Formats: sequence, C-alpha cells, structure tokens
Amino acid sequence: MKSLNLLVITILLIGATSAVTAQRTVKVYPRHGTVVTKLYQPRLVVHKGVNFHFSNGVWYKARGRKYVVCAAPVGIKVRKLPVGNKVVVLSGRKYYTYNGVFYKKKGRNYIVVNV
Repeated sequence: MKSLNLLVITILLIGATSAVTAQRTVKVYPRHGTVVTKLYQPRLVVHKGVNFHFSNGVWYKARGRKYVVCAAPVGIKVRKLPVGNKVVVLSGRKYYTYNGVFYKKKGRNYIVVNV
C-alpha cells in the first residue's frame, strides 16, 4: 500500500511538472502583402469573379506561381473555419472570429462581415 501511494504521488508530480514546462504554441500570421510560394491545403474560393485561396485562416491571392497575403473580402463565403476560432457576441449578435476577421454563420456557410 505504501509503494502504491508513492507511485501515485510520483505520477502526479511528473504530470504537474510536465504541465508547467509544456511549450505553448503561438501562431504568427503573415502581414498583408507578404509573398509565399506554397500553401498548406488551400481552399479556392471565387468571389465576384476573383480567385482567393484560404489556408490556415489566412486569405491569399495568386500572383503567378506565388501567393500574396490579402485582406478577407467582405461577403466572401467559406464552408469551414479553422480550428481555434472564437465565438463573440456583439450587440446581441453571434459572430465567429479568427485571425482578426469576423464571420457570421448563414446556413452551412460563414460569411466575412465588417463589425
């Protein structure tokens, strides 16, 4: 029984130590105008005849074989938001925000809005 108590205390101490020393992941998003050569699982979204690419919560426009970070166009629709989006209630209305962009749910889609 004494060895069982010692084992439990040891496991708790190891768990507490690893929780304290665990690294936090901080996402840094590129500034508007930044040019990148490759996107991770981009989704093509056509809005008012212009092709936009949506990858990891960042909006891009294609320029040749490269992509330029741009502002999210108001009114553009996406089916899914990235993991980590936040729910915000403003003036009694529910919005979703991610990377400084506000979305409003309409049916199955999320639409970029000005708040």
